[in-house]
Amino acid sequence: MNAPLIEIDRLTHRYGERVALDELTLAIQPGECFAILGPNGGGKTTLFRVLSTLLRPQQGTLRIAGLDLVEHAREIRGRLGIVFQAPSLDKKLRVSENLWCQGRLYGLSTSAIRERSAALLERLGIAERANDRVETLSGGLKRRVEIAKALLHEPTILLLDEPSTGLDPLARRELWTQVRELQESAGITVVFTTHFLDEADRADRVAILDAGKLVALDKPSTLRAAIASESLAIETDEPAELVAAISEKFQLPARVIDAAVRIEATDAHRWVERLVETFPDRINGIHLGKATLEDVFIARTGRGFYTTPKEEKKKGH
Repeated sequence: MNAPLIEIDRLTHRYGERVALDELTLAIQPGECFAILGPNGGGKTTLFRVLSTLLRPQQGTLRIAGLDLVEHAREIRGRLGIVFQAPSLDKKLRVSENLWCQGRLYGLSTSAIRERSAALLERLGIAERANDRVETLSGGLKRRVEIAKALLHEPTILLLDEPSTGLDPLARRELWTQVRELQESAGITVVFTTHFLDEADRADRVAILDAGKLVALDKPSTLRAAIASESLAIETDEPAELVAAISEKFQLPARVIDAAVRIEATDAHRWVERLVETFPDRINGIHLGKATLEDVFIARTGRGFYTTPKEEKKKGH
């Protein structure tokens, strides 16, 4: 295996008494599409800001291409293409003018900007919009321009912070198709943060963060395969009472997650009919699903992906 392109060792960052990153250790390989997945408050934004050199590590080390981020921040910045969650385009300028401004900031010649802009816009499927003002573009097309802008100086790493936030489902799918094609054709390393479970599933590997801690790290398929292959989510007015009744009647492991009763088993589908027949007045609805990254999160943390630790504590679980 090649040496890691990004090496993070016991990285810790605090905001006052709150720990945003808690001795985080992981490595990202060259050419990977790597997802950093976590709920709000999981540590994604802080890690992204450290990776993009906006924050200096308080404790621990971070090395990119063998360079220490603290000692070689300026050199590292030249290797990074960054797309922040907040838009960075001038909406009154044309697409080509936004790219020209970016190129000049990196000291590129006019001919280099022209050639690289044309190639990137063509590859991203927006060459015909080069002379349009940014304000006339859809959200998905603006994101493509942001990516073109980030890649103009030919970085080896593309950092994306929640890149599909605010996009409709179709625009999200198109965006990730374009990102994956870029990664494979240009050989760049893509690292992105997200709170969308299906987005993280598209990555080669995913790191799942919770309250600043690394709770899972591997290929999405490997993480899913390590837990029960099926799960039931049962809607009920009295989840705690139904859990007790199921445990007493069937000795079937069940627990309350996000106000629903959750059962995980390799043969969960076989229990649907029996549960409905046994508790017809207690079950409002029942959903059978295959293992997802949310199931991985639940298995590692004991709570739902969209439930904060404070909310869980209030519920008494």
